[in-house]
Amino acid sequence: MKSEPLILGIETSCDETAVGIVRGRTLLANVISSSVEEHARFGGVVPEVASRAHLEAMQPAIAQALKDSGISLSDLDGIAVTAGPGLIGALLVGVSAASALALALDKPLFGVNHLASHVAVDVLTHTKPLEPTIALLVSGGHSSLLKVSDITGDITALGQTMDDAAGEAFDKIARVLGLGFPGGPLIDRDAKAGDRNAIAFPRGLTQAPEMLSRPFDFSFSGLKTAVARYIAATPTAKRADISASFQEAVVDVLTMKAIRACKETGIESLVIAGGVAANSRLRELAGERCATNGIELRTPPPALCTDNGAMVAALGSLAMSSGRKPSEIGVAAESSVPVSRAIWA
Repeated sequence: MKSEPLILGIETSCDETAVGIVRGRTLLANVISSSVEEHARFGGVVPEVASRAHLEAMQPAIAQALKDSGISLSDLDGIAVTAGPGLIGALLVGVSAASALALALDKPLFGVNHLASHVAVDVLTHTKPLEPTIALLVSGGHSSLLKVSDITGDITALGQTMDDAAGEAFDKIARVLGLGFPGGPLIDRDAKAGDRNAIAFPRGLTQAPEMLSRPFDFSFSGLKTAVARYIAATPTAKRADISASFQEAVVDVLTMKAIRACKETGIESLVIAGGVAANSRLRELAGERCATNGIELRTPPPALCTDNGAMVAALGSLAMSSGRKPSEIGVAAESSVPVSRAIWA
């Protein structure tokens, strides 16, 4: 088995048509075609619009990735594709394209988990082995704490969101504040002019009884409601203060529980991944708390936090290097699947 396989990865779980090419742990190409502007007027992603955009962008994205990397399709050792979780129509576009490539090229196909891929992208920017680690996965659809012993096949979910994911909460509050979509970057920018201690918004599932029964779970629905009520009751409040205080409530809980997971498992490494991992205050507060507690913090560069093909190719490369069995051609796309299922075999 090649130690540095050349893998092309395809990601179409939501609104980004992304193609990445990696050789082992080296990133060669990362092309992303986003349809976010087509969804902005609806205030969220419309599945049918996303699927059509994937169909239109797939071939140009593959061609650009090959050009950027300076390789041809025949040079590839394998194809990796996000098989779930995600929007089923969007996933089917990527799985169909990847299956066609693998069949035509007679190359192994690896259907991979979108969530595990977000963590696997770490190997493209760090030389130290990834495992074992605690992973805080935070995005528009997912907020989870994971114990990662083997990113290709031994992942344990310690906790997850009970309602809104962190990124979803950002989008909803940004809409209430009139900032637009997607909300994460807009609130992050607005918060820089505000006082994060101006408003004491609630921290969900952090009281003593809850920390005993659900120490690693998250809940942002109550926070979202509290912010909306505050905005309605305090029309003269400074918007930047609301953004900063809301953001602080989210990142405070995320980092608090991530540090606790590291301490209780004895694992002194924390990876923060997913779109919300690009948030500047989350990265800052996580850095402070990890330094205080002697925990190594690993975060991808912002460009590799959001959905991308490089993360899919990275997990495919790791799967091939570790001897994981390839998926069947025409691997099933699944809209909902646990993170513990990293590879479709």
